[in-house]
Amino acid sequence: MKLRPSSLFLGLAFLICGCTEVTQIGTSVGVASGTITQGQAQSIKRSAAAVEKTFQDITPEQEYYIGRSVAATILTTYKPFDQEAATRYVNLIGQTLGQASGRPETFGGYHFAIMDTDEINAFAAPGGLILISRGLLRCCRNEDALAAVLAHEVSHVERQHGLKAIKAGRLTNAALVVGTEVAKNLTTQELAEATKAFEGTINDIFSTLVNSGYSRSTEFEADATAVNTLRRVGYNPEGLVDMLQEMQKRLKPGSHGFGSTHPAPKDRIDAVRKILGKPVSIVDQPVRKQRFAAALSKI
Repeated sequence: MKLRPSSLFLGLAFLICGCTEVTQIGTSVGVASGTITQGQAQSIKRSAAAVEKTFQDITPEQEYYIGRSVAATILTTYKPFDQEAATRYVNLIGQTLGQASGRPETFGGYHFAIMDTDEINAFAAPGGLILISRGLLRCCRNEDALAAVLAHEVSHVERQHGLKAIKAGRLTNAALVVGTEVAKNLTTQELAEATKAFEGTINDIFSTLVNSGYSRSTEFEADATAVNTLRRVGYNPEGLVDMLQEMQKRLKPGSHGFGSTHPAPKDRIDAVRKILGKPVSIVDQPVRKQRFAAALSKI
Protein backbone atom coordinates (compact mmCIF):
# COMPACT_ATOMS: atom_id res chain seq x y z
CA MET A 1 0.00 0.00 0.00
CA LYS A 2 1.27 3.46 -0.87
CA LEU A 3 1.74 5.95 1.96
CA ARG A 4 -0.61 8.95 1.64
CA PRO A 5 0.60 12.51 2.42
CA SER A 6 -1.73 12.68 5.44
CA SER A 7 -0.11 9.52 6.79
CA LEU A 8 3.32 11.05 6.19
CA PHE A 9 2.72 14.09 8.35
CA LEU A 10 1.00 12.01 11.02
CA GLY A 11 4.14 9.89 11.01
CA LEU A 12 6.37 12.96 11.34
CA ALA A 13 4.50 14.08 14.44
CA PHE A 14 4.73 10.57 15.84
CA LEU A 15 8.47 10.34 15.25
CA ILE A 16 9.32 13.70 16.74
CA CYS A 17 7.26 13.09 19.86
CA GLY A 18 8.11 9.41 20.27
CA CYS A 19 11.18 7.35 21.00
CA THR A 20 13.10 4.56 19.27
CA GLU A 21 11.37 1.74 21.14
CA VAL A 22 7.91 3.09 20.35
CA THR A 23 8.90 3.54 16.71
CA GLN A 24 10.04 -0.09 16.51
CA ILE A 25 6.67 -1.29 17.81
CA GLY A 26 4.71 1.10 15.62
CA THR A 27 6.47 0.11 12.41
CA SER A 28 6.08 -3.59 13.20
CA VAL A 29 2.33 -3.14 13.66
CA GLY A 30 2.17 -1.08 10.47
CA VAL A 31 3.87 -3.76 8.40
CA ALA A 32 1.75 -6.55 9.92
CA SER A 33 -1.48 -4.67 9.17
CA GLY A 34 -0.42 -3.80 5.64
CA THR A 35 -0.58 -0.05 6.30
CA ILE A 36 3.06 0.39 5.31
CA THR A 37 5.58 -1.71 3.42
CA GLN A 38 8.78 -3.16 4.84
CA GLY A 39 10.75 -0.52 2.91
CA GLN A 40 8.67 2.27 4.40
CA ALA A 41 9.18 0.80 7.88
CA GLN A 42 12.96 0.90 7.43
CA SER A 43 12.76 4.50 6.22
CA ILE A 44 10.75 5.49 9.27
CA LYS A 45 13.29 3.81 11.58
CA ARG A 46 16.17 5.67 9.91
CA SER A 47 14.20 8.88 10.19
CA ALA A 48 13.51 8.30 13.88
CA ALA A 49 17.23 7.82 14.48
CA ALA A 50 17.96 11.10 12.67
CA VAL A 51 15.47 13.01 14.83
CA GLU A 52 16.73 11.41 18.04
CA LYS A 53 20.29 12.36 17.14
CA THR A 54 19.36 16.04 16.95
CA PHE A 55 18.78 16.02 20.70
CA GLN A 56 22.29 14.78 21.46
CA ASP A 57 25.10 17.17 22.24
CA ILE A 58 27.24 18.25 19.32
CA THR A 59 30.81 17.04 19.89
CA PRO A 60 33.74 19.51 19.92
CA GLU A 61 34.91 18.05 16.62
CA GLN A 62 31.49 18.53 15.04
CA GLU A 63 31.39 22.07 16.40
CA TYR A 64 34.75 22.79 14.78
CA TYR A 65 33.69 21.57 11.35
CA ILE A 66 30.36 23.37 11.59
CA GLY A 67 32.26 26.55 12.47
CA ARG A 68 34.61 26.09 9.52
CA SER A 69 31.65 25.76 7.18
CA VAL A 70 29.99 28.86 8.60
CA ALA A 71 33.21 30.90 8.38
CA ALA A 72 33.85 29.72 4.83
CA THR A 73 30.37 30.80 3.82
CA ILE A 74 30.84 34.23 5.39
CA LEU A 75 34.15 34.67 3.58
CA THR A 76 32.45 34.24 0.24
CA THR A 77 30.82 37.61 0.94
CA TYR A 78 33.50 39.29 3.04
CA LYS A 79 36.97 38.77 1.58
CA PRO A 80 39.97 38.34 3.92
CA PHE A 81 42.25 41.33 4.47
CA ASP A 82 45.67 40.34 3.21
CA GLN A 83 47.92 42.08 5.72
CA GLU A 84 50.14 39.69 7.67
CA ALA A 85 51.27 42.04 10.45
CA ALA A 86 47.71 43.06 11.34
CA THR A 87 46.44 39.49 11.23
CA ARG A 88 49.29 38.23 13.40
CA TYR A 89 48.70 40.99 15.94
CA VAL A 90 44.94 40.39 16.15
CA ASN A 91 45.61 36.66 16.64
CA LEU A 92 48.16 37.37 19.38
CA ILE A 93 45.67 39.42 21.38
CA GLY A 94 42.70 37.23 20.54
CA GLN A 95 44.31 33.92 21.39
CA THR A 96 45.59 35.35 24.66
CA LEU A 97 42.04 36.31 25.54
CA GLY A 98 40.80 32.89 24.46
CA GLN A 99 43.23 31.20 26.85
CA ALA A 100 42.01 33.47 29.67
CA SER A 101 38.35 32.86 28.93
CA GLY A 102 36.07 30.35 30.59
CA ARG A 103 36.66 28.04 27.63
CA PRO A 104 40.39 28.07 26.88
CA GLU A 105 40.33 24.95 24.72
CA THR A 106 38.28 24.16 21.64
CA PHE A 107 38.82 21.31 19.18
CA GLY A 108 40.63 23.47 16.63
CA GLY A 109 41.70 26.36 18.86
CA TYR A 110 40.91 30.05 18.44
CA HIS A 111 41.67 31.66 15.09
CA PHE A 112 41.10 35.25 14.03
CA ALA A 113 40.90 36.79 10.58
CA ILE A 114 40.26 40.33 9.36
CA MET A 115 37.55 40.97 6.79
CA ASP A 116 38.40 43.52 4.11
CA THR A 117 35.33 45.72 4.47
CA ASP A 118 34.50 49.13 5.89
CA GLU A 119 31.32 47.68 7.36
CA ILE A 120 31.35 47.60 11.16
CA ASN A 121 30.89 43.92 11.81
CA ALA A 122 32.23 40.72 13.37
CA PHE A 123 31.23 37.05 13.44
CA ALA A 124 32.03 34.38 16.00
CA ALA A 125 31.58 30.99 14.34
CA PRO A 126 31.27 27.90 16.54
CA GLY A 127 34.52 26.36 17.67
CA GLY A 128 36.58 29.55 17.82
CA LEU A 129 36.77 30.91 14.26
CA ILE A 130 36.32 34.66 14.60
CA LEU A 131 36.11 37.25 11.83
CA ILE A 132 36.58 40.99 12.48
CA SER A 133 36.01 43.70 9.89
CA ARG A 134 38.42 46.56 9.18
CA GLY A 135 35.51 48.88 9.91
CA LEU A 136 35.17 47.51 13.43
CA LEU A 137 38.92 47.66 14.04
CA ARG A 138 38.78 51.37 13.20
CA CYS A 139 36.44 51.80 16.17
CA CYS A 140 39.35 50.76 18.41
CA ARG A 141 41.56 53.65 19.44
CA ASN A 142 43.93 51.58 21.57
CA GLU A 143 44.81 48.00 22.46
CA ASP A 144 42.37 47.91 25.38
CA ALA A 145 39.51 48.67 22.99
CA LEU A 146 40.75 46.06 20.51
CA ALA A 147 40.98 43.50 23.32
CA ALA A 148 37.40 44.36 24.28
CA VAL A 149 36.14 43.65 20.75
CA LEU A 150 37.95 40.33 20.63
CA ALA A 151 36.89 39.37 24.16
CA HIS A 152 33.26 39.97 23.21
CA GLU A 153 33.55 37.61 20.24
CA VAL A 154 35.45 35.02 22.31
CA SER A 155 32.57 35.19 24.79
CA HIS A 156 30.14 34.11 22.07
CA VAL A 157 32.30 31.02 21.54
CA GLU A 158 32.68 30.42 25.27
CA ARG A 159 28.92 30.62 25.80
CA GLN A 160 28.32 28.60 22.62
CA HIS A 161 25.82 31.14 21.38
CA GLY A 162 26.32 30.18 17.74
CA LEU A 163 26.06 26.50 18.54
CA LYS A 164 22.75 27.04 20.31
CA ALA A 165 21.40 28.75 17.22
CA ILE A 166 22.58 25.85 15.09
CA LYS A 167 20.97 23.28 17.35
CA ALA A 168 17.61 24.93 16.73
CA GLY A 169 18.16 24.56 13.01
CA ARG A 170 19.22 20.93 13.28
CA LEU A 171 15.68 19.88 14.15
CA THR A 172 14.59 21.38 10.85
CA ASN A 173 17.37 19.52 9.07
CA ALA A 174 16.31 16.28 10.77
CA ALA A 175 12.77 16.86 9.59
CA LEU A 176 14.21 17.17 6.09
CA VAL A 177 15.83 13.75 6.53
CA VAL A 178 12.51 12.38 7.72
CA GLY A 179 10.77 13.79 4.66
CA THR A 180 13.47 12.45 2.36
CA GLU A 181 13.37 8.94 3.82
CA VAL A 182 9.59 8.59 3.81
CA ALA A 183 9.21 10.36 0.47
CA LYS A 184 11.20 7.64 -1.29
CA ASN A 185 7.95 5.74 -1.39
CA LEU A 186 5.81 8.56 -2.79
CA THR A 187 4.87 9.52 -6.34
CA THR A 188 6.35 12.67 -7.85
CA GLN A 189 3.28 14.75 -7.01
CA GLU A 190 3.09 13.46 -3.46
CA LEU A 191 6.84 14.00 -3.06
CA ALA A 192 6.43 17.65 -4.03
CA GLU A 193 3.63 18.09 -1.52
CA ALA A 194 5.53 16.32 1.25
CA THR A 195 8.78 18.24 0.83
CA LYS A 196 7.31 21.72 0.31
CA ALA A 197 7.30 22.36 4.06
CA PHE A 198 11.04 21.73 4.26
CA GLU A 199 12.20 24.31 1.70
CA GLY A 200 14.59 27.07 2.70
CA THR A 201 16.40 25.25 5.52
CA ILE A 202 19.88 25.22 3.95
CA ASN A 203 20.72 28.84 4.82
CA ASP A 204 19.27 28.82 8.36
CA ILE A 205 22.65 28.90 10.10
CA PHE A 206 24.17 31.56 7.88
CA SER A 207 21.05 33.71 8.18
CA THR A 208 21.14 33.59 11.98
CA LEU A 209 24.70 34.86 12.21
CA VAL A 210 24.72 37.32 9.30
CA ASN A 211 21.18 38.63 8.96
CA SER A 212 19.31 38.40 12.25
CA GLY A 213 22.19 38.24 14.72
CA TYR A 214 21.97 37.05 18.30
CA SER A 215 19.29 38.16 20.73
CA ARG A 216 19.75 41.32 22.81
CA SER A 217 20.14 39.28 25.98
CA THR A 218 22.84 37.20 24.31
CA GLU A 219 24.80 40.31 23.29
CA PHE A 220 24.57 41.73 26.81
CA GLU A 221 25.75 38.38 28.18
CA ALA A 222 28.75 38.43 25.83
CA ASP A 223 29.66 41.95 27.01
CA ALA A 224 29.45 40.93 30.67
CA THR A 225 31.54 37.81 30.05
CA ALA A 226 34.08 39.89 28.11
CA VAL A 227 34.54 42.20 31.09
CA ASN A 228 35.64 39.25 33.24
CA THR A 229 38.03 37.98 30.57
CA LEU A 230 39.61 41.42 30.11
CA ARG A 231 40.21 41.72 33.82
CA ARG A 232 41.94 38.32 33.95
CA VAL A 233 44.41 39.37 31.26
CA GLY A 234 45.02 42.82 32.72
CA TYR A 235 43.19 44.95 30.17
CA ASN A 236 41.03 47.83 31.31
CA PRO A 237 37.39 46.85 30.55
CA GLU A 238 36.73 50.56 30.00
CA GLY A 239 38.11 49.74 26.55
CA LEU A 240 34.72 48.20 25.80
CA VAL A 241 32.96 51.45 26.61
CA ASP A 242 35.52 53.43 24.61
CA MET A 243 34.99 51.19 21.58
CA LEU A 244 31.19 51.39 21.83
CA GLN A 245 31.32 55.17 22.05
CA GLU A 246 33.45 55.31 18.91
CA MET A 247 31.13 52.85 17.20
CA GLN A 248 28.17 55.04 18.07
CA LYS A 249 29.82 57.94 16.24
CA ARG A 250 30.57 55.86 13.14
CA LEU A 251 27.40 53.79 12.75
CA LYS A 252 25.01 55.18 10.18
CA PRO A 253 21.23 54.75 10.52
CA GLY A 254 20.04 51.68 8.65
CA SER A 255 23.58 50.40 8.16
CA HIS A 256 24.39 46.71 7.81
CA GLY A 257 26.50 44.83 10.33
CA PHE A 258 26.32 45.77 13.98
CA GLY A 259 23.76 48.46 13.19
CA SER A 260 21.20 45.85 12.20
CA THR A 261 22.19 42.81 14.29
CA HIS A 262 23.20 44.27 17.66
CA PRO A 263 21.57 46.39 20.37
CA ALA A 264 22.25 50.12 20.07
CA PRO A 265 25.74 51.05 21.37
CA LYS A 266 24.14 53.33 23.97
CA ASP A 267 22.13 50.45 25.42
CA ARG A 268 25.24 48.30 25.60
CA ILE A 269 27.22 51.14 27.21
CA ASP A 270 24.53 51.59 29.87
CA ALA A 271 24.56 47.86 30.65
CA VAL A 272 28.37 47.68 30.84
CA ARG A 273 28.51 50.82 32.98
CA LYS A 274 26.30 49.11 35.57
CA ILE A 275 28.88 46.33 35.76
CA LEU A 276 31.97 48.56 35.84
CA GLY A 277 30.73 51.28 38.14
CA LYS A 278 32.79 54.46 38.30
CA PRO A 279 34.88 55.07 35.15
CA VAL A 280 38.61 54.35 35.37
CA SER A 281 40.79 56.09 32.80
CA ILE A 282 42.63 53.93 30.28
CA VAL A 283 46.39 54.25 30.66
CA ASP A 284 47.83 53.65 27.20
CA GLN A 285 51.05 51.81 28.07
CA PRO A 286 53.98 52.65 25.74
CA VAL A 287 54.57 49.04 24.62
CA ARG A 288 50.92 48.47 23.83
CA LYS A 289 50.62 51.83 22.12
CA GLN A 290 53.64 51.13 19.93
CA ARG A 291 52.59 47.65 18.78
CA PHE A 292 48.99 48.76 18.23
CA ALA A 293 50.11 51.58 15.94
CA ALA A 294 52.64 49.41 14.12
CA ALA A 295 50.17 46.59 13.41
CA LEU A 296 47.01 48.50 12.60
CA SER A 297 48.28 51.69 11.01
CA LYS A 298 47.17 50.50 7.54
CA ILE A 299 43.72 49.33 8.61
